[in-house]
Amino acid sequence: MKKWLIGCSVLVLFFTAFSAFAYNTDVYIGITSVGNKRLPTIGMPAFAVDNETSQSAARQVHDVMRADLLFARYFDVSEEGPAFSATKLSETMTGWARAKASYLLAGDVTFADPYYTIKIYVYDLSTRTPVFSKAFKGTQGSLRRLSHIASDQIVSALTGKRGIADTKIAFANNSTRHKEIYVVDYDGANLQKLTNDRSIALLPRWSKDGRIFYTTYKYRNPDIFSIDLRGGKIAPVIIRGGLSLIGGVSPDGSNLVFTSSGGSNPSIYIYDLVSHKKQQITNKASVDGSPSYSPDGKYITFVSNRAGNPQIYVMELATGQTRPLTKNFNWSDSPQWSPTGEWIVFSGREAPYHPMDIFLVDLTGTQLRRLTTDAGSNEDPTWSPDGRFIAFTTTRNGKRQLYMMDMDGSAPHLLADLKGDTFTPHWSF
Repeated sequence: MKKWLIGCSVLVLFFTAFSAFAYNTDVYIGITSVGNKRLPTIGMPAFAVDNETSQSAARQVHDVMRADLLFARYFDVSEEGPAFSATKLSETMTGWARAKASYLLAGDVTFADPYYTIKIYVYDLSTRTPVFSKAFKGTQGSLRRLSHIASDQIVSALTGKRGIADTKIAFANNSTRHKEIYVVDYDGANLQKLTNDRSIALLPRWSKDGRIFYTTYKYRNPDIFSIDLRGGKIAPVIIRGGLSLIGGVSPDGSNLVFTSSGGSNPSIYIYDLVSHKKQQITNKASVDGSPSYSPDGKYITFVSNRAGNPQIYVMELATGQTRPLTKNFNWSDSPQWSPTGEWIVFSGREAPYHPMDIFLVDLTGTQLRRLTTDAGSNEDPTWSPDGRFIAFTTTRNGKRQLYMMDMDGSAPHLLADLKGDTFTPHWSF
């Protein structure tokens, strides 16, 4: 049995590339301007409170929102200006306008056991008009998430673009001496352990309804399970059918694409979550794996060694038409489609014995961009839902850790300083 498990682990390793472990300390450089044009500044005075109990909550909400808005890179944030006064609103806006702010973000936090009420106001200082006003209510334990939600709504109101503060990253980690599934907020805070399989759990994949599908050896076979975060339930989806490695969930949430050993070679299948039927979509004398859906659900990208070394391929699901995107890599793995559909990010190496790095390739296969170099082994890339950032794992400091960088490879930085090694992250929608 042990030999069999080791053999399956090698297959898992092949398709998910969770070999390579660690991280290196990089300087994180925030972007505060685009070309010669400065970003608009949000003036953000301390939030008003009704009593001492509200004081620490107001500070927490203020600090979380400030960090969210700075991370978004659409604004600069300043706290150097007059205190907010609702009774002297005109004077307050004048003071912040003189401080070169474009917007004023004010808050008011009150407490009536056990609930906090957070009122957030944003004013356009050029027109002296309110552009955002909303109240949020929750307990102490929900303050952080309410702050993220408020930040995202402000980003949307001021830019028309979605925010990512209320997103999470799921991943596998072996700090318990077993690989279990965890989640953290987009900023690396609020770590939660989701499984207790006491085995090998890996490859978490989000669906748009907030569920997580993953592969686990809980029953001594690589099966696919689902985690319902809202209901707190974990349930089997595909069990005891040989090798079942989850690749991704279709955009409409109706299907899974996964790798199975049901045929003569590991091939790619689609599993219908309603009918529970599976359909084989590759059937070559090769090893095919690591599939993921395009944003419109019409294509998948995957890895295959059908032409020799593992390369990245794209398949149109309606016709089965397949074409390679890479041809000259010694090894390729874990391709993930960008939310905009323009790029595929993947890990690969161009020569034997080189460390793995992160690359982008466009849909024609003619544009190839290296995002990491000379910084350990870098694998498991996953896109932020706005397509502006990439999370990945890296061994650049001696163990495999969770990192994040801009989609052009700039500003790599540690996302979460966790015990153990971290594998196969996936960003929520």
